[in-house]
Amino acid sequence: MSIRTALLVPVVFACAYGQGTTGAATFTRSYSFPPTGLASTETAQVNVVNIAVASTAANAVAPSCTGNIIFTNAGGTAIGSAITFTTTGSQISSTTLAFSALGAKGNRGEFIASVQETTTVPAKAPCSLVFSLETFDNSTGATHIFLGNSGASAGPQPGPIPVFAGGSHN
Repeated sequence: MSIRTALLVPVVFACAYGQGTTGAATFTRSYSFPPTGLASTETAQVNVVNIAVASTAANAVAPSCTGNIIFTNAGGTAIGSAITFTTTGSQISSTTLAFSALGAKGNRGEFIASVQETTTVPAKAPCSLVFSLETFDNSTGATHIFLGNSGASAGPQPGPIPVFAGGSHN
């Protein structure tokens, strides 16, 4: 066996082995709403939905988004455990935060809500996550604050876009 052949054989085997070891990578994309105040007579709610359109191609995977919703108090401490969600085409997943969970003194406290989307690349299921944060009055159900992102079927948006809805402004 020549020196050239002796050197070439291991290189060929290494290349063949390396081609079979590529795989998917998983990462988390985080979106945080701005700090939000909550009165003792209010509840906060985060809503998520996947608006990706199902493919009509053969062997297509149904749309699905997975992740976590996390609330933190004014001191930066997580409130409870992360709430996991999976939302398939047009299925809304929601979670609430009661004022009492803030541990705030007085009649008002602040919190931050975050949505973490877990994505695998290359993506197996289409995910176009749309999310919102709202606060509402416990007795009347009237919405006081609404913050949301706009959806696009191409993928998640970079962050929340504030939109005023409800209440009064002078």
